Amino acid sequence: MTEITRAKLDERSRERAGLAVRVRQLRAAAGLTQTELAGDRFSKEYVSQIERGKTRPTAETIEWLAGRLGVDPGFLASGVATDERSRVEAALARAEALHEARRFEEAGAELERVQLAALATGSVELEARWLSSAAWTRMELGDVRLASEQLGRARALAESPAFSDVDRAGFLFRLGVCRYKLSSISTALSLLTEALGLAERTDLPSDLLRSEILSWRSRCYRRQRDLEAAREDAENALELARGLDDRPRMANAFVQASLVAERMGHWVLARTYAERAKAHYEELNDDRNIAGLLNNLGGLNLMLGRPDDAIEYLKRSYGVALDADSVEDAAQAAGSLATVHLHVADYPLAEQLARQSLDLLAGRDDYLHEIGPTQLVLGRALLEQGRLDEAETCFRAADVSFQQLSSASHRAAGWIAMGDLATRRGDDRSAARLYRLAAEALQDVRF
Repeated sequence: MTEITRAKLDERSRERAGLAVRVRQLRAAAGLTQTELAGDRFSKEYVSQIERGKTRPTAETIEWLAGRLGVDPGFLASGVATDERSRVEAALARAEALHEARRFEEAGAELERVQLAALATGSVELEARWLSSAAWTRMELGDVRLASEQLGRARALAESPAFSDVDRAGFLFRLGVCRYKLSSISTALSLLTEALGLAERTDLPSDLLRSEILSWRSRCYRRQRDLEAAREDAENALELARGLDDRPRMANAFVQASLVAERMGHWVLARTYAERAKAHYEELNDDRNIAGLLNNLGGLNLMLGRPDDAIEYLKRSYGVALDADSVEDAAQAAGSLATVHLHVADYPLAEQLARQSLDLLAGRDDYLHEIGPTQLVLGRALLEQGRLDEAETCFRAADVSFQQLSSASHRAAGWIAMGDLATRRGDDRSAARLYRLAAEALQDVRF
C-alpha cells in the first residue's frame, strides 16, 4: 500500500469517526433511541453502524438525519455549520483579494483574524487554504522561512482525498517560489517541475497555474544559466497567458523573456520585450511592476552604451517605487543607479546610492541576488576612492552573499574584485591566485 493510499484511507476513517460521534451525541441529547432515530427509513442496526464509524452514509442520508436531529447538515457531516464555513470562506476570499491588490499588511491582518475560526472548523480544506494564503502573504512581507514552513504543512494536508491534483500543484508551486526566494534553486526547480507534472495530468482547468509555474521555472533555469531551457519556459508561459487573454500573466511572461534575452546578449530584443511588458502594466495601473520594468530598461540602456538614458529610466523607477510604497523596488533602483554611476566614474555618488540600497534591503535574505551585487558595487566605489580596507570588507560581505546564492559567476565577479584590490596593494601573488579562481569558476558556467 502506498503512502498516499494509506493517507486517503486514514482520512476517510477520521471522517467516519467524527460523524459517528456527532450522531451519537446528538441522538442522546435529543432523547432518542437508535430505533426511534431510524424510524421507518432505516434499521436500528444501520444507525448502530453509523455510530460505530463502520459506514459512511450518503449525502442524502446525512441531510435526512440532520433534519431528525435538528442540526445543520453541514455540521453533521463535518462538524462545521454551513453558515460558519461560508463566513470563513468569505474572510479567506477577502484576504486573497487584498493580496492580489498588493495590500499585504491588510491581507495579513485579515488572515490573523480568521485563523482560529478556520482551524476550529476541523476542515482540512480550510486549514490548507489558510496556510497557503498566510504563507503567500508572509513571503511578500519578507518572512520567507515561515512561509516555506507553512506551505510544507499545507502540502502534507493536501495528500487528503479532499484535494485535486490542481490543488496539490498550487501548493507545490508556492513552495517552489519560496525556495527560489531562499536561493535553494535546485530544490525550487524540482518542486516546480513536480507541480507542472501534476497540473498537466489533470482534466481540470490549469492553464493559468501552468503559466505561473513555467514563468517561475524560467527564473530557476536562468539562475542556473541554462538559458535555452529558460527561454523555452518563458515562451510557453507567454503562449498560455495569451490563450487566456490574461494581461498580468502576459506581462510577467514578457518580463521573463526579456531577462533571458538579456542574459543571452540579445539586448535589443530584451528591450522590446521589456517595453511590451511595461505597456501591459501601464494598462493595469500596476505601479510596482512598472517600477521594476523601468529598472530593467535602465540596465538595458546602460548595456547599449546609453548611460544618460539609463539614469533617467532608473530615476523614474525609484520615484514610481516610492509612490507605490515598494521599498524593495526602490532599493533595486538605487542599486542599479549605483552601478551606472560607478560605470561613469562618479564614485562618491555610486557609494551613496549603494549604501542607500543596502539599508533598504537590510535583513532581506530573499533579496540576496540584489544585495550581493550591490555590496560589490559599493566595494568597487570605495576601491576607486582609495579606501582599500573598507572595500575589502564589502567584497568579503559580497562573497558571503554569493555563497548563499550558490552562484559560480557571482563568486567569480567577487574574486576578480578581490584580485583588483590585491593588485592595488601590490600583492601580485594573491591577485594571480584570485584571478585564477575566477577563471576556473567561469569555465564551469553554462552561458
